[in-house]
Amino acid sequence: MKFVIKLGGVAIENPGVLATCSRAIADLCKDGHRVAVVHGGGVQLTKLLAQMGKKSEFVAGLRITDAETRDAALMVLGGRVNKSLVAAIGQCGQAAMGLTGGDGHVFRARKKKTEHDLGFVGEIAATDPKWLDAIWAMGAVPVISSIALGMDGEYYNINADEMAAACAIATKADALVFLTDVPGVKGADGNVLRWLSLKEVPAMEQAAVVSGGMLPKLNACKEALLGGVTRVRILPAESAAVLPDFASTRINHGTEVRVA
Repeated sequence: MKFVIKLGGVAIENPGVLATCSRAIADLCKDGHRVAVVHGGGVQLTKLLAQMGKKSEFVAGLRITDAETRDAALMVLGGRVNKSLVAAIGQCGQAAMGLTGGDGHVFRARKKKTEHDLGFVGEIAATDPKWLDAIWAMGAVPVISSIALGMDGEYYNINADEMAAACAIATKADALVFLTDVPGVKGADGNVLRWLSLKEVPAMEQAAVVSGGMLPKLNACKEALLGGVTRVRILPAESAAVLPDFASTRINHGTEVRVA
């Protein structure tokens, strides 16, 4: 199988959780699967911006990104966070290659058009997975930070969930897994939903059952499923050890998102 795994900044910040995720990724590769990792780094970026005296502001889960914030994102996501994840996977005996979405023009971006101007926030306009195929052919894991190069030559901050969906579609992945700091999607009663169909999401959004960062995540799930990805699951990162069983066993962690 071909997996795209999205790893959030909170999981990367916790050494124990990062080790669990890295081991699971390495085990998937040992089982013969091809794995690509797309990561964010919002926690780390917010910390750096605070040190710079900049306040982080969000609209519908997306960070408002001026030029200074964009440059900080390029440094943090494309630098420290990316290389920390490459090192962690390497510690598990699995080779990994770090890159941004701009390297090799794997992902090209355009400015995201929203009611509120978000600055240098982009969306994926085009993909070329040949470099990911080349990394897989060498037996390594591509580790991609959520920064992409625009047609205008500017780097854009991309929501990592959206980039993960675009990556899964472009590579014709069998499965897209979001490793998160939450146990899954919760219903109105506060319990985690083991199964969630896309048709249920609009009503949950309208009732504010889902909000904030879960909104772009569920939108990314929708894009992936409608783009041909067979399975999409939101999984707590601390339970990443079950990933090697994902292909053959029905796992009871997180939320499986389905078309219907």
